[in-house]
Amino acid sequence: MTDDPWLSEPQKDGWSALGSLVMLVPTRVEAAQRASGLSLFEYLVLSGISEAPGLTLRMGELAYLSGGAPSRLSNAAKRFEDRGWLTRRADPDDGRATLATLTDAGLAVVRAAAPVHARAVREVVVDRLDDDDLAALVRIAGRLGTWAPG
Repeated sequence: MTDDPWLSEPQKDGWSALGSLVMLVPTRVEAAQRASGLSLFEYLVLSGISEAPGLTLRMGELAYLSGGAPSRLSNAAKRFEDRGWLTRRADPDDGRATLATLTDAGLAVVRAAAPVHARAVREVVVDRLDDDDLAALVRIAGRLGTWAPG
């Protein structure tokens, strides 16, 4: 650490690269993801629940996994409930929390969208990196506290 308030050239380059990464990659995946009829956020919400035990997840954890604000998630969950894709109920172990459960219809939607999502992620990210690059990406995200392997 330094007391210098300015970023060095390598620090500026790193920050600019990260900024581009977090702004452009999701936008590119989003554009390809739309072919499934779901936005990237909607897909992340549904797939997050689909990977949880019993197809059920706390809304707070789902907000973290999908990168959405609680209000945005709540609005999406309401739309999904209206479509019959998920149900919400109070957590019996903690009445302050809400559980979201994917219905059979919701599971069918996410399963239909998954190949489109995987293709987009491969095209935009995975196929452009080798195994060392992918490992470095996981390591860096972990150090920044933004992701931990499941």
